Amino acid sequence: MTKASGPHRVARSAALAAVLAGLVALLAVLAATGSAASTAAPVNTSPPTLAGTPQEGQTLTASPGAYSGTTPITYVYQYRRCDKTGGSCSNIGGTTTQTIYKLTSADVGNTVRVQVTASNSSGSTTATSVPSAVIQKANSAPPKNTTAPTLSGTPQEGQTLTANPGSYSGSTPITYQFQYRRCDKNGGSCSNSGGTTTQTTYKLTSADVGNTVRVNVIATNKDGTITTASAPTAVIAVIAAPPVTNGCPSGSGGIDISKLSLPARLAIDGQQASPSVIRRSTSDLTLRFHVSACGGRPVQGALVYATAVPFEQFNVPPEGSSGSDGWATLTLHKASRFPASSREQLLAVFVRVRKSGESLIGGISTRLLVSFPVSLRG
Repeated sequence: MTKASGPHRVARSAALAAVLAGLVALLAVLAATGSAASTAAPVNTSPPTLAGTPQEGQTLTASPGAYSGTTPITYVYQYRRCDKTGGSCSNIGGTTTQTIYKLTSADVGNTVRVQVTASNSSGSTTATSVPSAVIQKANSAPPKNTTAPTLSGTPQEGQTLTANPGSYSGSTPITYQFQYRRCDKNGGSCSNSGGTTTQTTYKLTSADVGNTVRVNVIATNKDGTITTASAPTAVIAVIAAPPVTNGCPSGSGGIDISKLSLPARLAIDGQQASPSVIRRSTSDLTLRFHVSACGGRPVQGALVYATAVPFEQFNVPPEGSSGSDGWATLTLHKASRFPASSREQLLAVFVRVRKSGESLIGGISTRLLVSFPVSLRG
């Protein structure tokens, strides 16, 4: 091969120089491009998110999302409380590197968003998550009655009733208060017997006799209150009388004849007449008799019968009844055979007292012959 002549050698050198210059330019462009990429600020390519249960006491976890740009990229979080639509937001505390946020009572009824600031050596950018669901109250469950309250015990004056609040669902703890109520025989027309109390017992009094009693149970927890009523008791009976051994009721003072039984007996221990002396001119004679029993205690409701002896001097009045003081009053009208004798000085009167429903001469009855002065001179 022959060597190129002088002109050809010059052309080849020029072409080689051009290629080298192109390579230098290409390297410069590539270097410039690499420098620009290594200094790029963060750009959000996927928004931040909040995951977790939207309920008081629960924890939300923040994810910063995705970013392009020079690495490394660091993140700070700003949690924000917003209205139900995710607007009108305000910061919750300051920025933090914590990816978790514990929901509080202040968040209830609102939504929460997280604002993420991503930073690298070339700058920073901020992106915000969509709002959470509306935050609910923790375990929001007011009491709900599942088994009705009850009152147990003997429905009698002086006895004690015991209240059972029944059963309830709902958040715990649940506290109970009791309102005892006095009602009519059908369990209606109730009125409070005192105020509310934590006492589970109620002692029946004379005011409850003839009525029924119910209890209202007020159950309360942190989420609410419910009031539930028991069914009414049976009608409250009067206090039971102690056993009678001598036929006399216990205590002192007057006795209702219905409380008397054998071996007790009635007694006539007092008599009065008006006028005090019976004369020819007497047309009406008012007699009063005092009935007692059990050591002189006045008896109410005894039936008293009286007739003059011999008969037909005065009429026989209907039986009278003794009052609460033990006295019974009878009025006798003069008849055709008074006086029985011109020398009559006393009017004899046969008196009988008895208990209604018993034999005239049996049971606790008694009889007595009494007399009243007669003067025929006036």
